[in-house]
Amino acid sequence: MDEQDDVTTFMALPAPEAADGAPFDRCLADVVQVLGLDAVRQPGTDDGLWGHRVRQALREACERDTAFPEESFEVLLRAAVYDANPSFNRWFVEAALNAFGRGRVRSRLIGYLQAGTGAERAGAARAWYWTALSLDHPRLRAVSPAGDRQEPDDDAVGVREWHEAALREFVANEDPDVRRCILPGLPLRPSAFPAELHPLVEEAVAIARSHPDEYLRHRVEHQVRG
Repeated sequence: MDEQDDVTTFMALPAPEAADGAPFDRCLADVVQVLGLDAVRQPGTDDGLWGHRVRQALREACERDTAFPEESFEVLLRAAVYDANPSFNRWFVEAALNAFGRGRVRSRLIGYLQAGTGAERAGAARAWYWTALSLDHPRLRAVSPAGDRQEPDDDAVGVREWHEAALREFVANEDPDVRRCILPGLPLRPSAFPAELHPLVEEAVAIARSHPDEYLRHRVEHQVRG
């Protein structure tokens, strides 16, 4: 077999339909204010450049001996959820993971997936990908004892709950943005779920295969074969 036959090329995740950047701008402003970052927006600064400055300032804060206040937990998670870029949202997730712990971050994202707006459900699925990052910022901590990371880090915490919630959401939610964001992280093997959810796995595969959206049709075939 030619080596090129082993290479799987995935389509890029499409940008959200009719994306509104205003909520993310407010999230950036909240991150700057709550964490006291040196990233105040100057008049005339375009959205992309300001977002880059905020993320850079946040990364620098994570490298210092920094204590994040309790209110920063929700501020960081909202920024991660509303950041439409599935790569750059990493920095908000990583900061929250290191300050507040994997279990708390994953639990909150599950809450967004189950009870958020359409944009929040899609954003939670994009952000979830980064919750598997290793915790590499030991100097970063939370001020509140309730938010401090005391429990041993567990890579598996919340994964089963996420997969089951994501499967139900994929089948029930007809929003194409939500389905596109959920599918890459959704195992499509019945063995990954309890027996009572096996019919939903089959339904999810059928929905993706017959969907008018090219990304869903492309992605499901790679995942079913994998």
